[in-house]
Amino acid sequence: MPKILIINGPNLNMLGKRESEHYGSFTLAQLEEAVVKHAAERGCETSFVQDNCEGCLIDAIQGAKGQYDAIVINPGAYTHTGYAIRDALACCGVPAVEVHISNIHAREEFRRKSVTAGVCTGQISGFGLQSYLLGLDAALGLVKSR
Repeated sequence: MPKILIINGPNLNMLGKRESEHYGSFTLAQLEEAVVKHAAERGCETSFVQDNCEGCLIDAIQGAKGQYDAIVINPGAYTHTGYAIRDALACCGVPAVEVHISNIHAREEFRRKSVTAGVCTGQISGFGLQSYLLGLDAALGLVKSR
């Protein structure tokens, strides 16, 4: 059974309480529940990490090798500044898909550049909670193509 690690960066624990015009009204718990259901329907196991600290996210990425078949990551604001997260993704040996709830390319200028996307296989943004489900499907496609 494929194992996918879902990583959420800073402030994603505040889903349902912050800027619903960009992030919807669902909570992180509801997002995780939807991903677990979607994964189960595809014969896949998921684990979740959410942290507001960059070092903890790096530890999760580095610990993924040998434990997970792929990573789905929403680095949050570290998308735009997280060079250390980028380096961890580049060297961890686990394929990754970057996801975003909002369309980062249609938002403020500083949000349009992802420093992490270049070391991920691909990026999915702008589809709300569905971005995670699409990201999971993409990650499973990577696992099956190996």
